[in-house]
Amino acid sequence: MNETQKNAVSRMNELGAKGQPFAFVIDFDFNKPLIFDIKDSSELLWKTPNKANYLNGVHHQAKDVVWNIQSIEFERYLQAYNKVQQHIHNGDTYLLNLTMPTRVETNLLPEELFHLSDAPFKIWLKNQFVCFSPEIFVRINDGIITSYPMKGTIDANIENAEQLLLTDEKEVAEHHTIVDLIRNDLSMVAIDVQVDRLMYIDRISTNKGDLLQMSSQISGKLPNDYRQSIGTILARLLPAGSICGAPKQKTVEIIHKVEGYQRGYYTGIFGIFDGQNLDSCVLIRYMEQGGDHSIFKSGGGITFLSDCRSEYNELIQKVYVPIS
Repeated sequence: MNETQKNAVSRMNELGAKGQPFAFVIDFDFNKPLIFDIKDSSELLWKTPNKANYLNGVHHQAKDVVWNIQSIEFERYLQAYNKVQQHIHNGDTYLLNLTMPTRVETNLLPEELFHLSDAPFKIWLKNQFVCFSPEIFVRINDGIITSYPMKGTIDANIENAEQLLLTDEKEVAEHHTIVDLIRNDLSMVAIDVQVDRLMYIDRISTNKGDLLQMSSQISGKLPNDYRQSIGTILARLLPAGSICGAPKQKTVEIIHKVEGYQRGYYTGIFGIFDGQNLDSCVLIRYMEQGGDHSIFKSGGGITFLSDCRSEYNELIQKVYVPIS
């Protein structure tokens, strides 16, 4: 752990021990962690399912969304995909979340997108990014830590979409792999870890149509003094298993080699600690500000059962904003 990481962990532990609320944003590589006063809305706007640091009275006029995307060329994706498959066949990884950037031209500013969209978690970091995440990272309530890994996506308009997703050999195998990974991760910080719900389906509305996403719920019991170790607990669980793969450490090394770009805050985490409990999400469905355009980052899990064209199409399918 480097000095930046140590300082961030120490600060979160200190605030946790005092029962002092704070918000945090941590990038994928844990190089630029940010900690905020929970009420400060000058640099960071956020909404969780139960709380927000801004007033809903801010009005942004609804208008037709211009949403033109320029995906990476299939050949570039294919090169990275083939390298991943080579590592899979060598036994270096058996699940890797491969992501890529997509250029987006839209008529909406990031802050407008934040206010007009609807998602379980919304985050806007000034001059950095906007994120509309459907995926919980971990929640801590009264000493119980719970994670909800999300793996498996399908177009909701396909006939029998839910049944197809729940019986898809590749998607189910991928989902079970991540459930096992998260169960092991939680076991590093908690006891009595168990899978409470396996493979349930959520429906997500987007500007390009509805999607179905498959998740599970895994929980464990933290020590009584967990608040003074909030930062340590988070650090031990990073990066989120659902957006790297398994085995985690080696898979992250491969990600850095094959993706060919910087994830930054994409696939990091955001969360709030209210003095007692914690709620957090994985930073997916994520768009960074650029000059005359923006960069949307997306991806999906690759296994030996994957089909390259299908994975490429899923990457593009996930380039959306949750505006009905």
